[in-house]
Amino acid sequence: MNLVPRDTLVVAGHTVALAYDDPSREYAALRDACAAVRRDERGRWSFSGPQAAATLSGIVTNDIEALTPGSGCYAAALTPKGRIIADIRVFRRDDDFLVDVASRAATGWNDLVRKYVNPRLAQYENVTDSTGCVGIYGPRAASVLAKLGVFDPGVLNAMAPYHHAMAEIAGRRVRVVRSPDFGVPGFDLFTSAADSTPVFTALQDAGARATGLAATDISRVEAGRPEWGIDMDDTTIPQEVNLESLHAISFTKGCYTGQEVVARVHFRGHVNRVLRGLVADHPLPPRAVVSTSDRAEAGEIRSSVVSPRLGAIALAMIRREVAPGDEVSVRDGEHHHVARVIALPF
Repeated sequence: MNLVPRDTLVVAGHTVALAYDDPSREYAALRDACAAVRRDERGRWSFSGPQAAATLSGIVTNDIEALTPGSGCYAAALTPKGRIIADIRVFRRDDDFLVDVASRAATGWNDLVRKYVNPRLAQYENVTDSTGCVGIYGPRAASVLAKLGVFDPGVLNAMAPYHHAMAEIAGRRVRVVRSPDFGVPGFDLFTSAADSTPVFTALQDAGARATGLAATDISRVEAGRPEWGIDMDDTTIPQEVNLESLHAISFTKGCYTGQEVVARVHFRGHVNRVLRGLVADHPLPPRAVVSTSDRAEAGEIRSSVVSPRLGAIALAMIRREVAPGDEVSVRDGEHHHVARVIALPF
């Protein structure tokens, strides 16, 4: 059992475990067995009241009013010009909604809520400090949860993404959410802040390996899932980072902030740049310039990792006409590395 990380990193003011032991072993657990991941640093809000569903639906890209208790969805909050302020996960509970957001996007989400949500119609509360979140990911995640008395593996594996149910682990109440965040079978367990560490401990006692950001970020990049503040920000249109294919956008719901830009791209045109994968023989520096074979600038590197399975890979925002299979050059100071463009996920 390992509760104290070997290495840490500060992300948006929160100290996050980078690794507990050997990142390569943690990655192996994530891909081949079972990994326990602390996710307490993510922001969490509750929304309640008779207009909560309509209010949320009016400020995000997905259809919140269509959710029923026990279901959820992925969505984005946009500026009036259709740029991404935050990407969020929304979970419909019996009497309210829980909204979960990556730590780098929490400030923007908070500012948007305070600006657009009328507390007389939808009461909201930042519950980040009073709640916790622990993830369990990998092919054996459902088996480990079942060992702890959390449903049957068949029931867990049949849950749709973002659907959720209440259970107990080591006498602590947890909300079990099916999560696709790292491209492997996985679940997030929402708890009270006091119960987060006991749940993390129980997962390890049942066979999960404590795993930090170094390993989970590799898996995230392999899955082609963008991270706000790294791969996308408030200059990014949702379709540029494939949020449409990640089921974050509804084209049948009512109006929402930024809808006109998103709908115009979907029905009438295309974006000029898109998030793609790159594979290379050497690590690719974040924010390095990507050029085509004729030395025309094509974009830049965003997330960059070295995968034990795939070698040096990266997510890059590049011009739409640079197609999968093309070779590009990545400038690292005076050096140039050749990389191959691929469609996501890797």
